[in-house]
Amino acid sequence: MELQRRRFLGTAAGVAAAGAVAACGSGPRHEAPHPTTAGDPAAVTPELPAPGLHLSGEIVHGPRRRRWVALTFHGAGDPAVARRLLSAVASAGARITVLAVGTWLDAQPEMAGLILDGGHELGNHTQNHADISAMSPQAAHAEIAQCAERLRKLTGSVGTWFRPSQTPHANAMIRAQAANVGYQSCLSYDVDSLDFQDPGPDAIVRNVLRGARGGSIVSMHFGHPGTVTAMPAILDGLGARGLRAVTVSTLLGP
Repeated sequence: MELQRRRFLGTAAGVAAAGAVAACGSGPRHEAPHPTTAGDPAAVTPELPAPGLHLSGEIVHGPRRRRWVALTFHGAGDPAVARRLLSAVASAGARITVLAVGTWLDAQPEMAGLILDGGHELGNHTQNHADISAMSPQAAHAEIAQCAERLRKLTGSVGTWFRPSQTPHANAMIRAQAANVGYQSCLSYDVDSLDFQDPGPDAIVRNVLRGARGGSIVSMHFGHPGTVTAMPAILDGLGARGLRAVTVSTLLGP
């Protein structure tokens, strides 16, 4: 797949963004564990770089003065549902950020092209979506690096953004290993749609619109039909407030 012409913003965007937002010690409720196919960290023996790399921290939201919101999606689940969501977003002229699980990209490699061709951006959500905060540094590094390699093979880039799996916030160990792989900041969020609980489209719309304001980063998921149904009302509701859905790189860029 020839996608190398499509590059994400460079790491400068991540560095600039990290200066614009503060790390958060406690935050929104995160998704319940999803079924995963656990990888074998012993199968990979990464060379860990020397410690001491500068860590830019964790991004929870963007500049509040901007009239933009970033809708970010856990990239996994039924590809047919994902395609429907991408169509709904395209119909509204919106842009999103997808943090993909590596095993999903392995099973659905064409999704990388569909996401990028729609003007969206693609990032890293670990290889197997296991509890990264409970791993050793070596295993956490392998989880991030394996997904990064999938992204590189499919798109020519590891992407700008990394979101840890099974935790809303990155601890110091996770931030260190993400930096070692090449991600300047870990991406969290300040609004949780709770769509992974399948509460129904109306509840998803309420959860997003109740919390979203300028600069917000919203956590959402592919693979849930209720999210697809809710998307037009979410985008209309944001628009009624003068807010536009953009990628994380646009939200945080200069």
